[in-house]
Amino acid sequence: MSLSALSLALLATSASAFSIRSSLTARAKDISSGCSTSGSLSCSSSSASGTCCLEGKETGLLLQTQFWDAGSSSDSTGPTNSWTIHGLWPDACDGTFEENCDSSRDYTDISTLLTDQGASDTLSFMQTYWKNLPSDGSDEELWEHEWATHGTCYSTLQTSCLPSGSPKGAEAVAFYQTVVKLFQTLPTYEWLSDAGIVPSSSKTYTLSALNSAVESAWGFEPAFQCSGSTLDGVEYYFNLRGSVIDGEFVARTAATSSTCPSSGIKYTPKTGTKSVSTTTTKTKTTSTKTTSTKTTTSTGSSGTSTAVPSRASLVASSTGGILSAGTWSTQTLATMTLSGNSNGFTMTSSKGDCGVSSSGEFSCGSGVSSTTFTAVTSGGELLLATEDGETEWSSSATPSGSTVETVFSGSGKSKTYTLTIEEA
Repeated sequence: MSLSALSLALLATSASAFSIRSSLTARAKDISSGCSTSGSLSCSSSSASGTCCLEGKETGLLLQTQFWDAGSSSDSTGPTNSWTIHGLWPDACDGTFEENCDSSRDYTDISTLLTDQGASDTLSFMQTYWKNLPSDGSDEELWEHEWATHGTCYSTLQTSCLPSGSPKGAEAVAFYQTVVKLFQTLPTYEWLSDAGIVPSSSKTYTLSALNSAVESAWGFEPAFQCSGSTLDGVEYYFNLRGSVIDGEFVARTAATSSTCPSSGIKYTPKTGTKSVSTTTTKTKTTSTKTTSTKTTTSTGSSGTSTAVPSRASLVASSTGGILSAGTWSTQTLATMTLSGNSNGFTMTSSKGDCGVSSSGEFSCGSGVSSTTFTAVTSGGELLLATEDGETEWSSSATPSGSTVETVFSGSGKSKTYTLTIEEA
């Protein structure tokens, strides 16, 4: 059967409403709900019951939820340059919710279920971006939980709504595919980074800055989540036309408030994990219904390589940059020579080879053992990273005047920053 394009529609609720629909990629195994996307929008009626083609009053408010898991190095998970999937939750139109709606469909061994039904690409993405905290269990346990707790409650994902002859668990496969495709349209890390909001061990942010960063890129305000003052989640709200399988997700302002304080929000760097190569199509909207799109490719320690400049300066995100000995300073920056590409390059200064020692100290000189560096594109900037993708660098103090500071990889010192590679 043919697959209708699953679309994301951004729709304002005022007279100056605007919308844009971004087609989501076709599924690995075709399945069609047979539902129109020109029918009623979920929650447009406070009394409508759910059907195979309409999420009713009980499930018409949909939340795509994301994690920012940055605990200890043993309990931090997911790429350092991406948020991760939590789930897709159906709330009632009044904000209440039901869970665990059909225990007979509490499927297990999700990896096999996806592979057997031709969704190995979805599984591969989930293995990187749909991660459970090690302390909470395996990724499979999270996937099973999200389907059993939330997925079984959708009226449009009941087995009676599936095409005749569909294999057992096909509705769960469709659920995972939809969650993945919707998540791919919501690049929280990139939207925040584009606004200068990046993970830091020392800097804090305001809630208004976080909201503005997302609203300027997506068009609506989400609900950021915090544990105390530490940022750890975000919720994007939608209504739906048609089926969860292949319907039209219509974005809206969050129906609940953020749990974060108004200021002093900590966006903690992840430790013990790596950056990944990501290609995300970001959609910008304006109130005049004009739109523009651009594609940003972020390259980490693996994935498609990009060129690095042969001669460059290393500019710190806070102040100053790197001198020829590899120290942090506010004096005239050194010109480094780079050889390789973003997936791996060596670097020298007028003092000699540059490298990171076993203790994490970065330096350049005649007695320094050369090590491999990588580069990560973030917010339009090329960031210097270690071979394992760490983009955070730190020092014990901020330099000033003729004072220089030793540079270390990671966020172990009190002053943390990133180093942008700027062509000389």
